[in-house]
Amino acid sequence: MPTPQIPVTLLTGFLGSGKTTVLNHLVQQPALARTLVIINEFGEVGLDHLLISRVADDTVVEMSSGCLCCTVRGDLVSTLKDAHWRFARAGERQFDRVVIETTGLADPAPIIHTLTSVDVIARRYRLDGVVTTLDLTNADQTLDAQPEALKQAAMADCLLLTKADLAAPAAVAALERRLHAINPAARRRYATNGVVAADALLGLGLFDPSRKTPDVASWLNEEAYRHGSDAQAEHAHGDHDNQGQDHGHEHDHHGDAHDHAHDLNRHDDRIRAFCLVIDQPLADSMLDAWLDLLLSMAGPDMLRIKGILSLRGRAAPVVIHGVQHIFHPPLELPAWPTDDRRSKMVFITRDIARETIEASLAAFIDVWREQSDNGGTPAP
Repeated sequence: MPTPQIPVTLLTGFLGSGKTTVLNHLVQQPALARTLVIINEFGEVGLDHLLISRVADDTVVEMSSGCLCCTVRGDLVSTLKDAHWRFARAGERQFDRVVIETTGLADPAPIIHTLTSVDVIARRYRLDGVVTTLDLTNADQTLDAQPEALKQAAMADCLLLTKADLAAPAAVAALERRLHAINPAARRRYATNGVVAADALLGLGLFDPSRKTPDVASWLNEEAYRHGSDAQAEHAHGDHDNQGQDHGHEHDHHGDAHDHAHDLNRHDDRIRAFCLVIDQPLADSMLDAWLDLLLSMAGPDMLRIKGILSLRGRAAPVVIHGVQHIFHPPLELPAWPTDDRRSKMVFITRDIARETIEASLAAFIDVWREQSDNGGTPAP
């Protein structure tokens, strides 16, 4: 049997959003007892690693020669590649999970690319999820002014809201609505003084860690793009002290419209989040050609693509997951998780409207259908 891949949690968030405080509490919990912690600091003298309570076997690695998304990606590869023997005892690896804390200015995409596209790393590790911290006392201003912070929020699987005890309830409710418009499917949790249950931030990926089986519904969460309730949105900020509780998932969202008034110059007006549902099975070659075109024309603006697909000639579904111009290898699941066998694709894009994606897909399907009906072979 192949060795199970080690789950990796990427902890990101803008400067001062409380990442290190959160991490300090997380590593003291039993759920993270056997965890390799990699801390990326930027500057000549690193400090964050000194603030982390040491976990068993001193498995804390500081990387301070630059930013993970820029100059030290090679260092990250070396660290992960060597970790199996570096943190081993009597030939047995001493960690079952990895948490990477990035600098506040880091773009998550290159780090995800490293985890998924470097063969020696992809064989041993899998991305379990991206957790992004946001300081509720100034998150609005940060998202307005800092494109990096907006991208961190847009690409997150979980948005961890910190310093709620210091923020006005009205501001929290407004930010909840704003974050739902940016990234409707992301879980939203609160951390007071950095305290949050570790289990709330784990198991964000495709596989249920307890059963080691695909959990497509939770991972894709396409319902978040289609149904909502403003009443729940207004209520979401009410209980900040209940660590690990879900807040405000059910808001109306139409992909290109925020449900609250704000400055139209905000950066997040460029972000679109939507889910496409395709009734008929897709041809492999058509899908490949369509995705190749999207990525070649607008790869940097395809922030994240997830999907469960019905392909012609295949009884089982295929799962795809891409970040910008990099796609994970497609994964065929053992069976459909429900009786609904339509293809569903979730997009988070920048400066690309839902209508553009829909029109391009419809055009490809029409060409493939026409050429197939004429007995020809569809052109690539």
